[in-house]
Amino acid sequence: MHVFVTGGTGTIGSAVVADLLGNGHTVLALARSDASEQALKDAGAEVLRGELADLDALRTGAARTDGVISLAFGRDYGSPEALAASIAEESAAMATLGEALIGSDRPIVTVSGTPGVPGRASTEADPLPTEGPVAQRSRSTNALLSLSSRGVRATAVRMPRTVHNRGEGGFAGLLTEAARKSGIAGYPGDGTQRWPAVHAADAAALFRLVLESAPAGTVWHAVTDEGDAVRDIAEVIGRRLGLPVQRVPEETFGPFGPIFTMDQPSSSAHTRKTLGWHPTHPSLLEDLENLRP
Repeated sequence: MHVFVTGGTGTIGSAVVADLLGNGHTVLALARSDASEQALKDAGAEVLRGELADLDALRTGAARTDGVISLAFGRDYGSPEALAASIAEESAAMATLGEALIGSDRPIVTVSGTPGVPGRASTEADPLPTEGPVAQRSRSTNALLSLSSRGVRATAVRMPRTVHNRGEGGFAGLLTEAARKSGIAGYPGDGTQRWPAVHAADAAALFRLVLESAPAGTVWHAVTDEGDAVRDIAEVIGRRLGLPVQRVPEETFGPFGPIFTMDQPSSSAHTRKTLGWHPTHPSLLEDLENLRP
């Protein structure tokens, strides 16, 4: 299958590109910079220059390929306004890609987050939240999935709070970045709240499985660790960086603060059983041991 990939140089995207190429597929990847273009070419992908906001480029990519994996998302999370702008840009891109595939029966796999459910681990059967700071992202995912009735094999892979590789990435990566800047391995709330996690390479394998075979309108969970306590994450970060570990105000983490304090474990039992997905890479706490001061 010739696959159009957006976000192909990110933590998830680079692993997805490598997994696709390693399993007999070819890749056309969107690149917005010379550095991204070179990285993608070095990986073995064909490159289409353009940005996520370049809707004509997205239409071109969809038209030239057999299926789409949509992963790109803005990098500015510094304020609620910046986060909202990134979500709006992603929503427009998803709508454009979905519309380009109507009536083709070709697959598109998008990415969203695992929902938080009070008192238990969320499952694939739980709906995405349509209220709160990322509600528009949920609505966009639901809109894409609804195109399954219009000849699009639209699916979604829900990602946990931390997608990691060599100790970097995801919400745990944001804790690490904050620790390096402040000199404190801080955690919000009481630290007992749990975050699910997955290694990027395991997530990439799931994206490929979903692209290849998942039915239209379905959602899947890329979760290896059902839920690590945030204080446990902070303690590994603190030990590896040689920093004190302590509770800090949720405002320390800007627009992510309220999300960071939520208990949000998640299960992937249905995904593993149905698609035969078998994660093989290190857990988050094991992978964090790769951090260097």
